[in-house]
Amino acid sequence: MDVYGSLINRLLLMHIADGIIDLRISIAANVVSVALIYVAGRKVAPDEIPKMGVTGAALFVASLVHIPFAGTSIHPGLLGIAGIILGKRAFPVIFTLLLFQSLVFQHGGLLSVGVNSLNMGAGAFVAWLIWRQRFIPEYLRAALAGFIGIMVPALLMAVEFHLSDYGRGIFYLLSVYVVAAALEGFLTLFVVKFFRKTKPGILSRTWKSHDD
Repeated sequence: MDVYGSLINRLLLMHIADGIIDLRISIAANVVSVALIYVAGRKVAPDEIPKMGVTGAALFVASLVHIPFAGTSIHPGLLGIAGIILGKRAFPVIFTLLLFQSLVFQHGGLLSVGVNSLNMGAGAFVAWLIWRQRFIPEYLRAALAGFIGIMVPALLMAVEFHLSDYGRGIFYLLSVYVVAAALEGFLTLFVVKFFRKTKPGILSRTWKSHDD
């Protein structure tokens, strides 16, 4: 695979390997990630821990499911679902998952764990913000959360590649991601409808005193 093809593959898999983007970006992202782990992970209630563990396991399993797409492969991100279920707690879960994948499976890069976590964490966070807008019908919120949960990381990665001197052409790859994000929106909608019928409590907030 040529260099540009490798970049396409990295973008679609949402895992940036070490040495691909500017080292300064990776270092800065790791510093910010450590701070966000503290902010997003403090005062975790006991009943939040099972949600975090199960959601992290779901994200891990989803990362192993590779689907042929646009000459490469993608896997479900579940970032919208993570944002809906965990809110701000999604970030430490995503960071831990990516660190584990990097150390055990060499999936992504160790120095790039911070930037990958920020990208995906931003997707989950924006999805959570959308989910909190109660004036929007629930099923529309779910679909939007799934869609935006994928598009936000894709946009951030495109910016990071551009800042690392790969040119503006990388932004055209975002059009490919629209399809993947739309599919993720439908998946998120399905999961929300399933939980609403079987276990609605999992969609409720468990950290009310710390959100507002």
